[in-house]
Parts: sequence; structure tokens; C-alpha cells
Amino acid sequence: MSKNTLTITDNRTGKNYELPITDGTIRTVDLRQIKAGDEDFGLMGYDPAYLNTASCRSAITLIDGDKGILRYRGYPIEQLAETSSYLEVAYLLFHGELPDQTQLANWIEQITTHTFVHENVKTVIEGFRYDAHPMGMFLATIGALSTFYPEAKHVYDKKIRMLNVVRLLAKVPTIAAWSYRHSQGFPFVYPDNQLSFAGNFLAMMKRMSEPRYKPNPILERALDVLFILHADHEQNCSTSVMRSTGSSQVDPYSAVAAASAALYGPLHGGANEAVLRMLAEIGSLSNVPAFVKEVKEGKGEKKLMGFGHRVYKNYDPRATVIKRLAEQVFEVTGRNPLLDIAIELERIALQDDYFVKRKLYPNVDFYSGLIYQAMGFPVDMFPVLFAIPRTSGWLAQWCEMLDDSEQKIARPRQIYTGQDRRDYPAGRSNPFEYERKRG
Repeated sequence: MSKNTLTITDNRTGKNYELPITDGTIRTVDLRQIKAGDEDFGLMGYDPAYLNTASCRSAITLIDGDKGILRYRGYPIEQLAETSSYLEVAYLLFHGELPDQTQLANWIEQITTHTFVHENVKTVIEGFRYDAHPMGMFLATIGALSTFYPEAKHVYDKKIRMLNVVRLLAKVPTIAAWSYRHSQGFPFVYPDNQLSFAGNFLAMMKRMSEPRYKPNPILERALDVLFILHADHEQNCSTSVMRSTGSSQVDPYSAVAAASAALYGPLHGGANEAVLRMLAEIGSLSNVPAFVKEVKEGKGEKKLMGFGHRVYKNYDPRATVIKRLAEQVFEVTGRNPLLDIAIELERIALQDDYFVKRKLYPNVDFYSGLIYQAMGFPVDMFPVLFAIPRTSGWLAQWCEMLDDSEQKIARPRQIYTGQDRRDYPAGRSNPFEYERKRG
């Protein structure tokens, strides 16, 4: 009769150990009982970059990379992108179920009420250099909000916690838009709470002298769909940072600032910018075959950006949605010539055994940058556009982590590879005395 356990034989001692298997995993702390001697600390797992380590249990997002599946709370991302809205998806991430009409109306009203920020936030943003990167301004200002709402540190008071969740969801687009406006030298535009979540953000970004800004409905919906697609993505780098930082019981503003800093990196939130640079470098349809050939031969530094994913070993389901979305956007903005290069590059790569065997399929970054560019967003804003919707996922994961009794402050182990004990050299002069007397 089979048992749901794993038997390990330690060949150093000849002892056998039986470890329980739950949900296809063993608890690595159970390895601690495997020791070579009484003074042995016990066996540890070594897993750089968490390639095969589960750090939490989560009911929020499911990814099956082999099958190309992404679901929020069980709902396929394709269906949500087709029929839902970003704010409804945000509600789903937090509460586990879709809202009824009354719940959705109340949720939208709560967020709309909190879109304005304290006037001193303007001073914070205006303190940055004129050429400061919008993402740098964004994450610093989000962190500064913790000083405006000091009660947010009471993270186990669920009423206070949810109030600050709503505040963050509402104020993130305002701070994002103002970071952009400051970088352009434009006056700040206050929220227009008669517009949708996406429409209000577009207004704060783009409104100039007109009394009211009316977003194009196709572009407004396209941005809302992009927000849905980027709302959560399981335990990625920035979400892991959100949970790790939040495990210290810090306020949510500081934790979101930390997660935003992780997203700032070119391997995370800046990936779609790299795709645009690659497509611009290729330049024309006629150059695509030569570029692909150079990638395969490994010549120079040619890389196929926007293909492949750490998790997906099949077509990224978000890329399928975005590809359709791109065509709708370009009907309004005009066709970006880089799109033809992207489509041809995708066609060749999907038919080439070199890429197919390596399971290099288009990911969400392959087409999203083209859409953002067509909508008039500069590349510096791309990670900020990513951070706006991902805030809902970060906060949902943070709330789940706080309510998980198994979670403690994050503290990974290490394998020490440095020097063994050595004594400080006798007779060596005291450097502090040198510092003190130097002046």
C-alpha cells in the first residue's frame, strides 16, 4: 500500500528518514532532523533564486506554465480580460469572489473617494530634479505616504488595513501621473472622479488646456485590459519582495515601495522596453531573418527579447490577449511599423525548431510595449504603468500573508563560504584613533 511520504537514506550514517508529502511538497524544515552527528546543524535545501522552493500557500493566482494557464481566484485570465474590469478584478483578488452589483458600486465609490492626495505630496514630487525617472519618483513618493498615514502601521487591525488598501489603490494612479507630469515640466492635473479608473489616469496624464478630458473609449478599455493582465502573477520577484518586506509587519506603503523598487529592474518591469529596443534595432521586415540567424548562432549580444518566461513553457496566455488588443489600439492610433516586425519575428520563431525546442514563446512583454508606445506613453513610464495594476496583486498577497498563521518574518538561510576563525593582528594600530586625530 503506497504512502504519501518520502523515504531518505543518509549514506553518511545509514539512517532512514520518512518525510510527509503534502500538496506535492516536503517541508524543508523536516530536513533538519537529518544529521551526521550530534553537533551537526542538520540538512538544509540550497535553492538560489527560489527555482524550486514554495515560500507560501496562496489561493490568489494559479499559473500552470506547461499548459499556458493563468487564473485569478480560479477565473481564466482570458475571460476576465474579455468581460471584467480592473476594479472588479481588484475586488476579486482581495475578497476571493466576484462582487454583486451593490458590492461593486460600493467598491468603486470607496476607491473614487480616495483618488486625491494631500497637497504636500505635490511638494514631495516637485522636490525631484526635472529629469528624474518617473519610476524613481513613484516609488519614493509611495514610501513617503507612510508618513501621511501613520496609523497604517497597525497592520493587524483589519479595518485600518483595508482603509489603507483602498487608499493605495486609489492614489497610485494619481502619483504615477504626477511623476510623469513633473518629468515633462507640465502642471499637475487633479483627478476627475466622473471618469473610470483608466479614464481618470489618462486624463491626469494627458489633459492640457481643455476644460474636460474625454478619453477615447477604445484606448480607455485597452488600458483597463492591460491593468487586468498585470494585476497579479503569483510569486514573482516584486511580489516576493512585498511578502518578505511585509513579513516584518511594516506598513503597506513601505512594502509597496519596496515591491516597486524590485519592479524597477530591467529584468522585471523594464522588459517591454527591451523589446522595443530590439524591434527598433531590427529596423525592417527584411532584417528579421538575419537577426534570428544571429540570435541562434550566438553572435555578439543579440537576444530574442519578449520570448520565453521563467514560469511559462508554453504560450503566455496574456500575450494572446495583448496581440488582439494591439490591433484594436492601432485602428485608433495608426499602425506602428514595429508591429509588422514583431509579427514576422513571432511567425519565424514559432516555426523554428531552435526556439520551439527551447520553449521560447512570446510573453506579455512582447506586445505590451508597442501598445503603450502607440498610446503616447514614453518608455520611462512603462514600469510605472506596470506598478499601477500590480499594486492590487501586491496588496492582496500582503493581506493573505498577514492572515497566514504559518508565516513569520522572512529569514532565509545561507551557506557560509568565507574564512574560518582568525584573530585580529596583534600590535595593529587602532584605526579609530587615526580617524579622531586626522583633523
